[in-house]
Amino acid sequence: MGNYRFILSGGGTGGHIYPAIAIAGELKKRYPNAEFLFVGARDKMEMEKVPQAGYKIEGLWISGIQRKLTLKNLMFPFKLISSLLRARNIVKRFQPDVAIGTGGFASGPLLRMAAGSRVPCVLQEQNSYAGITNKLLAGKAQSICVAYDGMEKFFPKEKIVKTGNPVRQDLVNLEVGQKQALETFGLKEGRKTVLILGGSLGARRINQLIEQQLDFFKQQNVQLLWQCGKLYHDDYKNYDSDTVRVMAFINKMDHAYSAADFIISRSGASSVSELCLVGKPVIFIPSPNVAEDHQTKNAQALTSKNAAVLLKEAELESQFEAVFRDLTESEGKQAELSSNIKKLALPKATEHIVDEIEKLLK
Repeated sequence: MGNYRFILSGGGTGGHIYPAIAIAGELKKRYPNAEFLFVGARDKMEMEKVPQAGYKIEGLWISGIQRKLTLKNLMFPFKLISSLLRARNIVKRFQPDVAIGTGGFASGPLLRMAAGSRVPCVLQEQNSYAGITNKLLAGKAQSICVAYDGMEKFFPKEKIVKTGNPVRQDLVNLEVGQKQALETFGLKEGRKTVLILGGSLGARRINQLIEQQLDFFKQQNVQLLWQCGKLYHDDYKNYDSDTVRVMAFINKMDHAYSAADFIISRSGASSVSELCLVGKPVIFIPSPNVAEDHQTKNAQALTSKNAAVLLKEAELESQFEAVFRDLTESEGKQAELSSNIKKLALPKATEHIVDEIEKLLK
């Protein structure tokens, strides 16, 4: 037995795609004969990332509604109808046993049509402030897996299961020692290391901040491991030196986390979940340009438990140096933040989500 068929949809950003791939991986481990099909938005990054992970994907002609009147918005009703019809055909042809949505535009039409065909549905919401697609689908789902407390303001209480967000397996137990990790990046022992992360595409404002503060970091006698993002690498690569490592993208994230004493990061859901496992002192600089300002809300969920430091983009000029100095000069504060953020880690999230999916298999 175990010839189940699973259809998964989520995309637009890495934060929706990687959880879907992690869930598929755990299902495959339990049901090696199962069949998988992903459904994404035709021109988004899932069309590349999902096949790289070894799964089939079909694309829908869908995009989000822009906040202002644009040609794209006028096209939205046509895209929606086209996507609903195509999603209905995909569901009819593939005949899934369960449909799994991890957020993003494409999961709307797909799960809507799956639910209409009586396919049981599971939603996974990564953020502390629920996304619009998942809010619209909540009534159709049998189970909604969340990562934060207090989600009953968005979803029916009886459907919510707190599982946490799927994270990359190599981060669950950081097995690389700091000495070896520093060697990986050509950094020195005996000097504190700051890891800078701007999300999968990089973050212009964080990069500008680091550039402005290079002299300050030198005075503080810290070395930097700076992931600036592919889009910005050409602008900042000339700062690469013995004490400042500038990288477009870090593949060995387990080494990067092990090397770090302090971390400066965006607060996307998957970053937050990873950083809880890592357990190092973090300064979050949320992106203000995301739907419903959910990165700020993700960071506040941690700062309210004294598990991280939050610094808004608007405060960087006036407060960054004081906040950074305050953290690096107080070992008590570092220990407290590390201890509190670790308490929020949910390392078995992927397994618990798949346990919920298993309950729906006939």
